[in-house]
Amino acid sequence: MNQTRQDIPQHEVRVAVDDLERFMVEVLHRAGSDEASSTAVTRALVTASRMGTDSHGLRLLPHYVNALQGGRIQGSPAMRFTRRLPATGYLDAGDGFGHLAGYTAMAHAVDMAEEVGMGAVAVGHSSHFGAAGCYALAAAERGMIGLAFCNSDPFVLLHDGLTPFHGTNPIAFAAPVEKQAPYLLDMATSSVPWNRVQQYGAIGRELPDQVAADAEGNVTRIPADVAALLPLGGSDFSFKGAGLGGVVEVLSSTLSGMLNGFRLLPMGGPDMSTPRGVGHFFMALNPAAFVDSATFSSCLSEYLGDLRAQPGIDGAEILAPGDREWRCQARRDAEGVPLDSANQEAYAALADSFGVQPLRRLA
Repeated sequence: MNQTRQDIPQHEVRVAVDDLERFMVEVLHRAGSDEASSTAVTRALVTASRMGTDSHGLRLLPHYVNALQGGRIQGSPAMRFTRRLPATGYLDAGDGFGHLAGYTAMAHAVDMAEEVGMGAVAVGHSSHFGAAGCYALAAAERGMIGLAFCNSDPFVLLHDGLTPFHGTNPIAFAAPVEKQAPYLLDMATSSVPWNRVQQYGAIGRELPDQVAADAEGNVTRIPADVAALLPLGGSDFSFKGAGLGGVVEVLSSTLSGMLNGFRLLPMGGPDMSTPRGVGHFFMALNPAAFVDSATFSSCLSEYLGDLRAQPGIDGAEILAPGDREWRCQARRDAEGVPLDSANQEAYAALADSFGVQPLRRLA
């Protein structure tokens, strides 16, 4: 039976991680995705949602299904990896899901790092890959330092620029920490992500200063007036964020021979049939290639201990990159992953369209 908007509860509900995984894999498979692609997309989206990165988590599933069914993304891509030098390679992602490309490329990078100390893989003919931190984390889970980069279509001004040029172009870095969760940094090179503008607009809240601009390039705090994001550093020091966005662009599109972000088709469409040709770049570093493992572990643990012991303003707790995410993950693993009313409606529609058992709500 079809569910209408009125049938969908308008309050937040929570679902178990394993049930969310079950649902995603089934929907993607029935939409035309092979097992490897369905598993990779699910792994990335659930990882992001568990850590509280809701903008790149479960809410993206309907978009990916649309792109898959429209022909933009190949559900069974013919990926091809070429190792060009002992520590470098190129992965042609075959216009498949960026998540499968990301995990595959990082696995190749780690394999090379285990052999020769480091590995770097450029990826071409790919698509949106979700949260960059997922792939840096995959390296850390195998004992390596991992870095991940990706370009995207334009949302962000240049320094003193009038129109968007770079995407939010994320940088992710992860390092393994002995007997602790990894150190994990996943950041956009814009002052805020685009979803923050949408979120603040939905609740009628003004944006912080120096994070967004209107169509004339003037800084604005009114979400409805935002035409572009500012790079890290705000209007006075945005050359820093714009420079970092450019670094990501060179690594992602230039090394892979893909279009730069300014020339990419918009992620949101309306064209959902033409592959976008997104580029990524991944690197894995083997700590044992630079210093013995015990020294690396102790030095990193000491650094993090010193960092977390620093005094905070008005007694605030000082957190290392990743600390907030791991706490959120523990809480959501225990209590369930939240779905707001919009996602409840979207997931109910997917269940109905593909004949998949709906998500089970936790009490």
